[in-house]
Amino acid sequence: MLNRRAALATMATAASLALTLTACGQDSEGGSDAKGGDAKGGTIGIAMPTKSSERWIADGKNVEKNLQAKGYKTKLVYGEDDPDTQVSQIENLITQGVKGLIVAAIDNKSLNNVLQEAADAHIPVIAYDRLILGTKNVDYYASFDNEKVGKLQGQYIVDRLGLGKGKKGPFNLELFAGSNDDNNTKYFFGGAMSVLQPYIGKKQLVVRSGQTALNKVTTLRWDGTTAQKRMEDILTSSYKSGRVDAVLSPYDGISIGILSALKSDGYGSGSKALPVITGQDAELASVKSIISGQQTQTVYKDTRQLAKVAATMVDDVLQGKKPQVNDVKTYDNGSKVVPAYLLQPVSVDKSNYKQVLVDGGYYTESELK
Repeated sequence: MLNRRAALATMATAASLALTLTACGQDSEGGSDAKGGDAKGGTIGIAMPTKSSERWIADGKNVEKNLQAKGYKTKLVYGEDDPDTQVSQIENLITQGVKGLIVAAIDNKSLNNVLQEAADAHIPVIAYDRLILGTKNVDYYASFDNEKVGKLQGQYIVDRLGLGKGKKGPFNLELFAGSNDDNNTKYFFGGAMSVLQPYIGKKQLVVRSGQTALNKVTTLRWDGTTAQKRMEDILTSSYKSGRVDAVLSPYDGISIGILSALKSDGYGSGSKALPVITGQDAELASVKSIISGQQTQTVYKDTRQLAKVAATMVDDVLQGKKPQVNDVKTYDNGSKVVPAYLLQPVSVDKSNYKQVLVDGGYYTESELK
């Protein structure tokens, strides 16, 4: 365990060091001409989607901490999943004279006008974990390898059902995706389906509801209650006999809603075992659920590192440096390809949560009890 902790500490140090460096030779021009050391001591505006998810609360705090360590003041706002509120908040931040903006969009197409206002005021904009579409006024994008998130979820289902080891099934699978106004949704779902579709095509995985197209399986605002209602409808219409063997869930909050519907239908009691259920974000409630044998898996994304990336990006732009990026091709927002820095996600279940989450310092043992 000591060797693993030493390795983790070394990796964290290396990642932190890498983020302080600027990339060389990258063709990654941003959309703002903001420069200069006079920004130090100024205020950076941080617009997060909602306080209803513990993940976004932690993100906001971590971004603030990293910016303040670099000598900036911060103004953190939450739009509570209302696009109009978020637009108004960003307008207010611009009026207040912020030097930069870090924005996790609620609706990826609603910010065009307000980001033009930011550009007119020479305020650089970092898209935080959700790409903002349809505007050239986004300088950089900080996120995770979103397609890999989906691949990890899909592969986990395949592995747990034994399909890769010769089991033929057929197994019953139901599919859920994220919000249709979040650009990440198509990457998560596409990554998962790249793994699952071959087995669906061979009828080793059967989607009894028939709902396999992305536009049929999205969950507006990533809302767990909405997912619960849809799962209840699927169970009523498609599972009068037979059972669900696996559910592709893109996010822990959705997984909790799915679990509620399944448990109300008798799953998890007697001989009716809960299906394999994936997730994302390693939220505390879901990690506890995994430990207790309910939710099966989540995809951990170390948002502490993401906050560091975003803070370093806006600082570099304001200091006239070119931020480090590792993807200059993938994230076309319809007006430009936004240069991005992508971090790597990790699949977590009952077998490795201690090594990844506890030894990695994300949670303490006592928090998980």
